[in-house]
Amino acid sequence: MNTPSLSSENVHASCVAIDGRAVLIGGRSGRGKSDLALRLIDRGAALVSDDYTLVRRQNGRLLAAAPATIAGKIELRGVGILEYPAVRDVPVALFIDLDLATVRLPEDAETRMVAGIAIPVVGLDAREPSAPIKVEAALRLLGMGD
Repeated sequence: MNTPSLSSENVHASCVAIDGRAVLIGGRSGRGKSDLALRLIDRGAALVSDDYTLVRRQNGRLLAAAPATIAGKIELRGVGILEYPAVRDVPVALFIDLDLATVRLPEDAETRMVAGIAIPVVGLDAREPSAPIKVEAALRLLGMGD
């Protein structure tokens, strides 16, 4: 079977870039996607997209970018929509799922198919003060390389 070299998916997830690798942050509305992204940005990450991320498969890897209508914008509940510098076409390395139960000591890494490629998934509670540090640690331990 011949697999196309390019396909895309619009993912209900915020996205930041840490050291050149994209981390998708997914979850239902109100779970803290934008809040966790903002805390990661405060720690040095770059905004890719808020709330929805366009992920496309190109040459065997996933690249993340914001849809044009929301590029460079992030919604901060109680504050409003703010503009931030944003990056695009960042290789996707990890999916943080705010709806997935947090496992104390995961034995096997879970994966999720995005645009036809499996990426590692970690369940976290975005409300924990340590959530940004856990995202960075998960990226180091489980994140796909470029």
